[in-house]
Amino acid sequence: MTVLDFYNALSDLYPTSLSSSWDNDGLMCCPSLDAPVKRVLVSLDATLEAIEYAKNGSFDLILTHHPLIFKGLSALNGLDLTGRRVISAMNAGISVISLHTRLDAGEGGVNDILASLLSLTDVKTFGDEDNPSLGRIGTTTLCDHRDLAERIKEATGAPGVTVYACRPVSRVAVVGGGGGDLIRDALRAGADTIVTGESGYNKSLDAGECGINVFLAGHYFTEMPVCQRLSSLAKDLAGAEVEIFSALPELFF
Repeated sequence: MTVLDFYNALSDLYPTSLSSSWDNDGLMCCPSLDAPVKRVLVSLDATLEAIEYAKNGSFDLILTHHPLIFKGLSALNGLDLTGRRVISAMNAGISVISLHTRLDAGEGGVNDILASLLSLTDVKTFGDEDNPSLGRIGTTTLCDHRDLAERIKEATGAPGVTVYACRPVSRVAVVGGGGGDLIRDALRAGADTIVTGESGYNKSLDAGECGINVFLAGHYFTEMPVCQRLSSLAKDLAGAEVEIFSALPELFF
């Protein structure tokens, strides 16, 4: 399968119609659309470290969740970090495909996986005006804040969970990554609790007065599980050899 064939197959499952309007993902860079896809490195981010690992491992393509190019490049000269990443990948003959909010919103993506890991039932979609299917909301049997926090840690590998608690837990919204902007949308959808990666201090503090608990488990930990889904897609669609790059960007003591 060629790079273009692989990207088109991914887009059949996760079309751009699922993406938020502010997002930028897709076929981020590609030295040759006709290049074969035999070895795929899956990573949350196409960092310089991940690209170097792909170069040393003779990978043809890096498949990420976060976009390699998020804001438009006005020049490509290596003077900024994104430019250096693009140039490094292109010089090594490595293509980069990123599936961002469409993978959050799509079936079997980030938030479906998170809901499954937390054993939520009666799961439905929710979101904002821009992307009404971005998050998931479901019911849990874990009504105690500590019990839910322990389940989150066990399911995601997070070393800790920050909790802003104001009421018992029952109906839980999940948004992998940075879900602070969806706190009020989760409340309107009927959630008494939202589990996400990160949220601003004021948004989390205000949530309690609005009547919704906030559980923060870290951006990395709430999204890293989707790499298994991306790995399966690369194997099933392209028949590629796949490896997951899981360098943790933070240290915990």
